[in-house]
Amino acid sequence: MLFKSTLSALWLAASAWAAGQNDEGDVKSIGLRTHTLVQPYLDSDMQSRWYDFGGDTIIRTDQYIRLTSDHPSQMGWLFSRVPLTATNWEIEVEFKIHGKGQLYGDGFAMWLTRERGKMGPVFGAADKFEGLGIFFDTYKNNRPGVVFPYVMAMVGDGHTTYDKDTDGKSTEFAGCSARGIRHATVPTKLRLTYFQDKYLKLELQYKSEGEWTMCFETTTPPTIPQVAYLGFSAETGELSDNHDIISINAKNLYTAQPNAGKSTPGSNKGGKKSYSGQEGGSSWTWFFMKIFFFFAVLGGAYVGFTAYRAKNQRSHRF
Repeated sequence: MLFKSTLSALWLAASAWAAGQNDEGDVKSIGLRTHTLVQPYLDSDMQSRWYDFGGDTIIRTDQYIRLTSDHPSQMGWLFSRVPLTATNWEIEVEFKIHGKGQLYGDGFAMWLTRERGKMGPVFGAADKFEGLGIFFDTYKNNRPGVVFPYVMAMVGDGHTTYDKDTDGKSTEFAGCSARGIRHATVPTKLRLTYFQDKYLKLELQYKSEGEWTMCFETTTPPTIPQVAYLGFSAETGELSDNHDIISINAKNLYTAQPNAGKSTPGSNKGGKKSYSGQEGGSSWTWFFMKIFFFFAVLGGAYVGFTAYRAKNQRSHRF
């Protein structure tokens, strides 16, 4: 009986410790207002506090931000006014690619780059960029064996050129085919998640609502510039399409850990790697875990002592 009681106490203690570990390992998030954009997009002065736009971009406050319309030779862009300073983040974007023609192009891009708002030949933005570009390429130029539309990432060093003739094959960091993402029957979304020095992954929703398809994931993510602006751009040539941004939701990610030093989530960019959360939250979690651990051991000891005493009393009777 004493042995079983001791085991019970140990099991309770182990459960308490495991519960604390799981809580602290969870990824938490804080909304980034500076990089979130939802309807009606503009304020009373017909301006956005956190984003600029230009080129052929038009905004319909109750529906969309249209980077390009379904007309030839258009370019449009949308860029944040302030850089993304969070160390770890998640950006979810609802977008729509659609048009009337059976032939269409060229596509749109998502950017996290040192420069902002410069028009050029790479899906409406400047070439030789520094940072990360995610390209939703809807027109196939010369890339045998690849199904289009095709989604690919490119890491720019400020000097390398994007080769449009081969659809960026030589500079691709990662990518996937996404047949059906144009004219999808459900809201089309992307979700890009980045943990510094840990991983980068891109998920897409276009097959059915609530179903996320992994496009790519890497545990060796590229280095994002310390000063990087979030942006979007699109381009049409002889062929055209509507490229719409419906909403942008950005979050700062962190994990709460015990005994962490004082830190603010996302404030250590460029410093040592850290995934600690708010000190107060993790300290209280650790405090309550220790109390639970203490009472679990105390309760187990009491049960064991009671059983031991009862056994001795029975032996004295005989």
